[in-house]
Parts: sequence; structure tokens; C-alpha cells
Amino acid sequence: MNSELSLTRQFVGAEDRPVILFLHGFLGSGAEWEDIVSFLADDYRCLTVDLPGHGKTAGLNREPDWGMENTAAAVITLLNELTIEKCFLVGYSMGGRLALYLILRYQQYFSKVVLESASPGLKTAAERQERIARDNLLADKLENGDFEKFLTDWYRQPLFRDLLNHPRFREMFKKRLKNDPTGLAKSLREMGTGCQSSLWDKLPQNKIPLLLVVGEKDAKFRSIADGMASLCSTATVEVIKGCGHNVHFEEPGKFATEVEKFLSV
Repeated sequence: MNSELSLTRQFVGAEDRPVILFLHGFLGSGAEWEDIVSFLADDYRCLTVDLPGHGKTAGLNREPDWGMENTAAAVITLLNELTIEKCFLVGYSMGGRLALYLILRYQQYFSKVVLESASPGLKTAAERQERIARDNLLADKLENGDFEKFLTDWYRQPLFRDLLNHPRFREMFKKRLKNDPTGLAKSLREMGTGCQSSLWDKLPQNKIPLLLVVGEKDAKFRSIADGMASLCSTATVEVIKGCGHNVHFEEPGKFATEVEKFLSV
């Protein structure tokens, strides 16, 4: 396995500890896991990456395809380069979709997986086409509009509205402003939910222990998680009280506790 994509990464934790690979969501970077890593680094070697179009990877790989298959191949290439034969995997939102693809395609690399507010994709071609059209419009706004206004509108979506009252929201917003809008636009066009094939019918094939973490206030993804668990015998759902879509940001202590409890069993 050798991908033309390269991913920037960072390790925290002792080399002799089990490895956890963290995959961030859209608009994020590996740095968004800092709070979680601080809880887990005594017992685990935490590996965070910046996915294409994000963080320090934003200025790289402008020509290659950033779709699910190629990005997943880049993750596996990285694990091979680091001689990591097997690890735990944690993915949030976009990173959760990627994580699910990885365990279904490259299951031999992963022992246990945590998906936070993640989806197996859209079930029908019509839904995917509608989402592609929507994401293409958003990508155009990223390339041609006011980036700060884009972010403001993004976090006014019902999915993220709970974040607006979080005491650290302004801090997160300022970090998001450091993103490269052109890279984000390419990510939306090539790694958006509409671009990926549905993985719903593949869920019964998964044999890896799977923890689905969702926020109590995130009705959409609670329903998705319940649907996933009904199809996958190794999956369990953990609902975090008082949280919306971004559980690890809203309640990092609770999220880290659930991850550690799941991985240590």
C-alpha cells in the first residue's frame, strides 16, 4: 500500500504504549484532539493527523484526489511507514466516516474503534446527488466569499447550534479562521458525505468492537447510531448527556473516560 497523499502527524505519549489514531472532522485538525490526548497520553501513544485540506496538510497534495479511497490509502501508508501493525482508532464526524471505511476495508490494522457523531453515508443515489449539489455551493462560497461569514453561518446550522453557548466557542472559532478556504473547498467536493458510497450494507460484515458515541441533544446522529448498532453485532451506543454533535469538544472529560473504558476492557 503506497498513497500519493502525505499527511502531517504528531505523536504524544510513550513509545511502549498502545497506539490510538485520531481522525478529526471537517474544519478541524489533529490539534483539536489536544484535550482528549491530555487525558489518555499516560496510558496510550496518541497519533493525531491533519487530513487533506486541513491543518498543516492544507498546503500539500493539491493535485491528487482527496476522495475516501485515496485518503484511506494515505492513512494506511502512514501506519506502514510508522511500522504500526495494529492500533485503536477514534474518528469524529468526517473522520468518523473515514474511520468506518478504514475498518471495513483494512480491518487487520485496527483492534477497537470509536466513532463519534459519524455516519455510514447516505443510503440513496438521490440523497447523495442532493448533498453533492449542496456541498458544491458551499465550496464555491469558501473559494469566493467571506470566510468568517462562512464559519458564522456554518455554526448557526441546527447541528452545531449548541456550540454557540459553549464557553470556549470563540477560542475554537478563531482556530477555525486559520484554515485555508481553498483546501476546505476541495475537501468538501471530494470527501463530502455525498461523494462516498453508502456503507450501510457493509455494517453486518464488521467484526471489530465498535463504540458509537453521540450527544444527547443530537437527535439526527442518535438515530443514525441506533440504526448502525441494529445492523452491526459488535457495535454499542453511548449517549453523552447535555451534549450536541461535537461531544469531545463539549465534554472532553466524559468523552475521554468513555474511550478509555471501552479500550481497556
